[in-house]
Amino acid sequence: MPRQGLTGERVSAAAAELADKVGLSRLTVAAVARQFGVSDAALYAHVRSRDALIAQVAVRAAAALADKLSLAVAGRSGRQALAGFADAWRTFATAHPGQYAATQLQLPPEIGTNSAGHLRLIELSYAMLRGYGLNEPDLTDAMRFVRSTFHGFATHETVDGFGHPRDIDASWGSIVDAVHTTLSNWPTRKREQE
Repeated sequence: MPRQGLTGERVSAAAAELADKVGLSRLTVAAVARQFGVSDAALYAHVRSRDALIAQVAVRAAAALADKLSLAVAGRSGRQALAGFADAWRTFATAHPGQYAATQLQLPPEIGTNSAGHLRLIELSYAMLRGYGLNEPDLTDAMRFVRSTFHGFATHETVDGFGHPRDIDASWGSIVDAVHTTLSNWPTRKREQE
């Protein structure tokens, strides 16, 4: 029987917060149970396994990131949309490293295809890039470029991976400008065939 006051929503929220504190790799059912002062068995009424707990964090985090990106790009296009998208991505990744790590996981199809947050992340990403006049397959190639660039920077920043004294925000601004320039001059398939 579920312990009074302990709900699936509270469990997933606590797991998301704990993932940010200790890292996604150290998130366990036992650690979340300790947060509530209950036995592991009490949590199993709300989550089947560690994998299910991490999937809950991923779904929750994807929705939160999608909300941030949506607000950042609303009413914008081109360079302004890219800058808003980039800054929201970086801010979420550095403020919520465990949750961000969860958004990068490959979820089982029955979870990933039903996660509204994950679907919105894809839609927002492609919508932002359509402002550059890109179509498939260039759109997918450009999304991989953008995602790799922003993910790489945020991941390095989260682990203090930039040892050079150059201001990190100044570097970020230059990188966003470079991404904008690249997207504005994307080498389309037609150009490759010339």
